[in-house]
Amino acid sequence: MPEGHTIHRLAQDCAARFAGGGPLAVRSPQGRFADAAALLDGSPLRTAEAHGKHLFLGFRDGEWIHIHLGLFGKVAFGAAPAPPPTDTVRLRLADTASYVDLRGPTSCALITGAEKDAVHARLGPDPLRPDADPATAYARVRRSRTTIAALLMDQKVIAGVGNVYRAEVLFRHGIDPYRSGRDITPAEWDAMWGDLVDLMREGVRTNRIDTVRPEHTPEATGRPPRVDDHGGEVYVYRRADRPCHLCGSQVRTAGLAARNLFWCPTCQHA
Repeated sequence: MPEGHTIHRLAQDCAARFAGGGPLAVRSPQGRFADAAALLDGSPLRTAEAHGKHLFLGFRDGEWIHIHLGLFGKVAFGAAPAPPPTDTVRLRLADTASYVDLRGPTSCALITGAEKDAVHARLGPDPLRPDADPATAYARVRRSRTTIAALLMDQKVIAGVGNVYRAEVLFRHGIDPYRSGRDITPAEWDAMWGDLVDLMREGVRTNRIDTVRPEHTPEATGRPPRVDDHGGEVYVYRRADRPCHLCGSQVRTAGLAARNLFWCPTCQHA
Protein backbone atom coordinates (compact mmCIF):
# COMPACT_ATOMS: atom_id res chain seq x y z
CA MET A 1 0.00 0.00 0.00
CA PRO A 2 1.41 3.44 -0.90
CA GLU A 3 2.61 5.50 2.04
CA GLY A 4 1.55 9.05 2.70
CA HIS A 5 4.30 10.75 0.71
CA THR A 6 3.03 9.04 -2.45
CA ILE A 7 -0.49 10.41 -1.97
CA HIS A 8 0.79 13.93 -1.33
CA ARG A 9 2.88 13.64 -4.48
CA LEU A 10 -0.23 12.57 -6.41
CA ALA A 11 -2.12 15.58 -5.05
CA GLN A 12 0.70 17.87 -6.19
CA ASP A 13 0.83 16.26 -9.62
CA CYS A 14 -2.95 16.48 -10.11
CA ALA A 15 -2.97 20.13 -9.05
CA ALA A 16 -0.03 20.97 -11.31
CA ARG A 17 -1.76 19.47 -14.34
CA PHE A 18 -5.39 20.41 -13.81
CA ALA A 19 -6.13 22.80 -10.93
CA GLY A 20 -7.13 26.28 -12.02
CA GLY A 21 -7.52 25.16 -15.60
CA GLY A 22 -10.49 24.72 -17.85
CA PRO A 23 -13.26 22.13 -17.88
CA LEU A 24 -12.25 18.49 -17.57
CA ALA A 25 -13.62 15.45 -19.29
CA VAL A 26 -14.54 13.11 -16.44
CA ARG A 27 -15.17 9.50 -17.40
CA SER A 28 -15.48 6.08 -15.80
CA PRO A 29 -14.78 3.48 -18.51
CA GLN A 30 -15.14 0.69 -15.97
CA GLY A 31 -18.57 2.02 -15.04
CA ARG A 32 -18.32 1.86 -11.25
CA PHE A 33 -17.98 5.66 -11.00
CA ALA A 34 -20.13 6.48 -14.01
CA ASP A 35 -22.99 8.35 -12.28
CA ALA A 36 -20.63 10.61 -10.35
CA ALA A 37 -18.43 11.12 -13.42
CA ALA A 38 -21.46 12.30 -15.40
CA LEU A 39 -22.24 14.87 -12.69
CA LEU A 40 -18.68 16.23 -12.73
CA ASP A 41 -18.05 16.08 -16.48
CA GLY A 42 -17.15 19.53 -17.79
CA SER A 43 -16.24 20.90 -14.34
CA PRO A 44 -12.81 22.37 -13.59
CA LEU A 45 -10.62 20.99 -10.83
CA ARG A 46 -10.18 23.63 -8.14
CA THR A 47 -7.75 21.93 -5.78
CA ALA A 48 -6.17 18.65 -4.72
CA GLU A 49 -4.98 17.64 -1.27
CA ALA A 50 -4.03 14.63 0.80
CA HIS A 51 -4.40 13.49 4.39
CA GLY A 52 -2.48 10.36 5.20
CA LYS A 53 -3.34 7.81 2.55
CA HIS A 54 -6.47 9.64 1.39
CA LEU A 55 -6.53 11.79 -1.76
CA PHE A 56 -9.16 14.51 -2.28
CA LEU A 57 -9.87 16.19 -5.62
CA GLY A 58 -11.98 19.32 -5.19
CA PHE A 59 -14.53 20.42 -7.78
CA ARG A 60 -17.42 22.90 -7.75
CA ASP A 61 -19.62 23.71 -4.76
CA GLY A 62 -17.76 21.57 -2.27
CA GLU A 63 -17.89 18.39 -4.35
CA TRP A 64 -14.90 16.13 -3.77
CA ILE A 65 -13.66 12.90 -5.27
CA HIS A 66 -12.33 10.85 -2.35
CA ILE A 67 -9.75 8.24 -3.37
CA HIS A 68 -8.01 5.58 -1.30
CA LEU A 69 -5.68 3.44 -3.38
CA GLY A 70 -5.52 0.52 -0.94
CA LEU A 71 -3.27 -2.38 -1.89
CA PHE A 72 -3.94 -2.47 -5.62
CA GLY A 73 -4.78 1.08 -6.71
CA LYS A 74 -2.64 2.65 -9.43
CA VAL A 75 -2.51 6.13 -10.94
CA ALA A 76 -0.96 6.91 -14.32
CA PHE A 77 -0.45 10.33 -15.94
CA GLY A 78 0.03 10.98 -19.60
CA ALA A 79 0.09 13.68 -22.25
CA ALA A 80 -2.82 14.37 -24.57
CA PRO A 81 -4.17 12.98 -26.72
CA ALA A 82 -5.22 10.25 -24.30
CA PRO A 83 -5.31 6.73 -25.74
CA PRO A 84 -8.57 4.80 -25.68
CA PRO A 85 -9.07 3.68 -22.05
CA THR A 86 -9.26 0.06 -21.06
CA ASP A 87 -12.23 -1.23 -19.10
CA THR A 88 -10.08 -1.41 -15.95
CA VAL A 89 -9.97 2.40 -15.64
CA ARG A 90 -12.23 3.45 -12.76
CA LEU A 91 -11.72 7.18 -13.36
CA ARG A 92 -10.17 9.26 -16.13
CA LEU A 93 -9.67 13.03 -15.95
CA ALA A 94 -8.53 14.73 -19.15
CA ASP A 95 -8.07 18.13 -20.72
CA THR A 96 -6.39 19.30 -23.88
CA ALA A 97 -2.89 18.78 -22.45
CA SER A 98 -2.96 15.85 -20.02
CA TYR A 99 -4.89 12.93 -18.66
CA VAL A 100 -4.78 10.78 -15.56
CA ASP A 101 -6.15 7.25 -15.13
CA LEU A 102 -7.10 5.57 -11.86
CA ARG A 103 -7.24 1.78 -11.65
CA GLY A 104 -8.09 -0.62 -8.85
CA PRO A 105 -8.62 1.71 -5.87
CA THR A 106 -10.19 0.52 -2.66
CA SER A 107 -12.36 3.63 -2.73
CA CYS A 108 -13.34 6.21 -5.34
CA ALA A 109 -16.44 8.17 -4.35
CA LEU A 110 -18.04 11.56 -4.82
CA ILE A 111 -18.51 13.12 -1.38
CA THR A 112 -19.66 16.41 0.12
CA GLY A 113 -17.59 18.83 2.14
CA ALA A 114 -19.19 17.53 5.33
CA GLU A 115 -18.30 13.96 4.43
CA LYS A 116 -14.74 15.06 3.71
CA ASP A 117 -14.56 16.70 7.15
CA ALA A 118 -15.66 13.40 8.68
CA VAL A 119 -12.75 11.59 6.99
CA HIS A 120 -10.29 14.14 8.37
CA ALA A 121 -11.83 13.83 11.84
CA ARG A 122 -11.16 10.10 12.07
CA LEU A 123 -7.53 10.41 10.99
CA GLY A 124 -4.55 11.32 13.13
CA PRO A 125 -2.26 14.23 12.30
CA ASP A 126 -0.31 13.91 9.06
CA PRO A 127 3.38 14.94 9.21
CA LEU A 128 3.06 16.40 5.71
CA ARG A 129 0.12 18.70 6.45
CA PRO A 130 0.65 22.22 7.80
CA ASP A 131 -2.27 21.80 10.20
CA ALA A 132 -0.74 18.71 11.88
CA ASP A 133 -0.33 18.81 15.66
CA PRO A 134 2.20 16.22 16.88
CA ALA A 135 0.98 16.75 20.47
CA THR A 136 -2.39 15.28 19.47
CA ALA A 137 -0.70 12.10 18.30
CA TYR A 138 1.55 11.91 21.34
CA ALA A 139 -1.43 12.28 23.68
CA ARG A 140 -2.74 9.01 22.24
CA VAL A 141 0.66 7.33 22.23
CA ARG A 142 1.50 8.10 25.86
CA ARG A 143 -1.79 6.64 27.12
CA SER A 144 -1.35 3.34 25.31
CA ARG A 145 0.14 0.00 26.30
CA THR A 146 0.24 -0.96 22.61
CA THR A 147 3.66 -1.28 21.02
CA ILE A 148 5.05 1.84 19.39
CA ALA A 149 5.45 -0.14 16.15
CA ALA A 150 1.71 -0.83 16.06
CA LEU A 151 0.80 2.73 17.05
CA LEU A 152 2.84 4.20 14.21
CA MET A 153 0.79 2.13 11.77
CA ASP A 154 -2.54 3.18 13.32
CA GLN A 155 -3.93 5.85 11.00
CA LYS A 156 -6.09 7.19 13.83
CA VAL A 157 -2.90 8.01 15.74
CA ILE A 158 -0.69 9.32 12.93
CA ALA A 159 -1.79 9.42 9.31
CA GLY A 160 0.38 8.48 6.36
CA VAL A 161 3.07 6.38 8.04
CA GLY A 162 3.32 2.93 6.52
CA ASN A 163 5.51 -0.10 6.98
CA VAL A 164 8.68 1.42 5.54
CA TYR A 165 8.64 4.68 7.48
CA ARG A 166 7.56 2.80 10.61
CA ALA A 167 10.56 0.47 10.53
CA GLU A 168 13.04 3.10 9.47
CA VAL A 169 12.17 5.88 11.91
CA LEU A 170 12.34 3.44 14.83
CA PHE A 171 15.76 2.30 13.68
CA ARG A 172 17.03 5.84 13.16
CA HIS A 173 16.16 6.66 16.78
CA GLY A 174 17.30 3.38 18.32
CA ILE A 175 13.85 2.50 19.63
CA ASP A 176 12.82 -1.10 20.23
CA PRO A 177 9.63 -1.61 18.19
CA TYR A 178 8.09 -3.60 21.05
CA ARG A 179 8.27 -0.77 23.57
CA SER A 180 4.81 0.35 24.62
CA GLY A 181 3.59 3.78 23.65
CA ARG A 182 3.44 4.92 27.25
CA ASP A 183 7.21 4.34 27.54
CA ILE A 184 8.04 6.75 24.71
CA THR A 185 9.33 10.01 26.19
CA PRO A 186 8.27 13.44 24.93
CA ALA A 187 11.81 14.02 23.62
CA GLU A 188 11.78 10.73 21.72
CA TRP A 189 8.39 11.52 20.19
CA ASP A 190 9.44 15.02 19.14
CA ALA A 191 12.58 13.63 17.52
CA MET A 192 10.67 10.92 15.65
CA TRP A 193 8.00 13.35 14.50
CA GLY A 194 10.55 15.84 13.20
CA ASP A 195 12.39 13.06 11.42
CA LEU A 196 9.19 11.83 9.77
CA VAL A 197 8.42 15.33 8.56
CA ASP A 198 11.85 15.61 6.94
CA LEU A 199 11.92 12.08 5.52
CA MET A 200 8.41 12.24 4.10
CA ARG A 201 8.94 15.68 2.57
CA GLU A 202 11.98 14.31 0.83
CA GLY A 203 9.87 11.36 -0.29
CA VAL A 204 7.38 13.75 -1.89
CA ARG A 205 10.21 15.59 -3.63
CA THR A 206 11.94 12.50 -5.03
CA ASN A 207 8.88 10.20 -5.23
CA ARG A 208 10.78 7.43 -3.40
CA ILE A 209 11.79 6.53 0.15
CA ASP A 210 15.39 7.07 1.23
CA THR A 211 16.15 6.87 4.95
CA VAL A 212 19.91 6.25 5.11
CA ARG A 213 22.02 9.12 6.40
CA PRO A 214 24.77 10.46 4.10
CA GLU A 215 27.54 8.72 6.04
CA HIS A 216 25.84 5.33 5.53
CA THR A 217 25.08 5.49 1.80
CA PRO A 218 26.65 3.00 -0.63
CA GLU A 219 28.91 5.76 -1.93
CA ALA A 220 30.18 6.57 1.57
CA THR A 221 30.65 2.97 2.73
CA GLY A 222 31.61 1.18 -0.47
CA ARG A 223 28.76 -1.32 -0.25
CA PRO A 224 26.57 -2.23 -3.25
CA PRO A 225 23.42 -0.14 -3.70
CA ARG A 226 20.10 -1.64 -2.74
CA VAL A 227 18.20 -3.47 -5.45
CA ASP A 228 14.50 -3.64 -4.65
CA ASP A 229 11.20 -2.92 -6.39
CA HIS A 230 10.41 -0.38 -3.66
CA GLY A 231 13.59 1.56 -4.42
CA GLY A 232 15.53 3.78 -2.08
CA GLU A 233 18.26 3.17 0.50
CA VAL A 234 17.02 1.87 3.86
CA TYR A 235 18.47 0.50 7.08
CA VAL A 236 16.22 -2.45 7.97
CA TYR A 237 13.07 -2.58 5.83
CA ARG A 238 12.97 -5.84 3.86
CA ARG A 239 16.53 -6.63 4.95
CA ALA A 240 15.71 -9.61 7.18
CA ASP A 241 18.69 -11.89 7.95
CA ARG A 242 21.13 -9.42 6.39
CA PRO A 243 23.78 -7.52 8.38
CA CYS A 244 22.88 -4.17 9.89
CA HIS A 245 24.63 -1.29 8.11
CA LEU A 246 25.79 0.10 11.47
CA CYS A 247 26.67 -2.81 13.75
CA GLY A 248 26.67 -5.91 11.55
CA SER A 249 24.04 -7.74 13.59
CA GLN A 250 21.46 -9.76 11.69
CA VAL A 251 18.30 -7.77 10.93
CA ARG A 252 15.23 -9.49 12.33
CA THR A 253 11.67 -9.70 11.12
CA ALA A 254 8.37 -10.67 12.74
CA GLY A 255 4.68 -10.19 12.12
CA LEU A 256 3.08 -7.26 13.95
CA ALA A 257 -0.24 -5.55 13.28
CA ALA A 258 -0.75 -7.74 10.19
CA ARG A 259 2.48 -6.48 8.60
CA ASN A 260 6.11 -7.58 8.61
CA LEU A 261 8.22 -5.67 11.10
CA PHE A 262 11.97 -5.22 10.59
CA TRP A 263 14.51 -4.12 13.22
CA CYS A 264 18.08 -4.50 14.48
CA PRO A 265 18.18 -6.12 17.95
CA THR A 266 21.50 -4.45 18.74
CA CYS A 267 20.89 -0.89 17.57
CA GLN A 268 17.31 -0.91 18.82
CA HIS A 269 17.84 -2.33 22.30
CA ALA A 270 15.01 -2.56 24.82
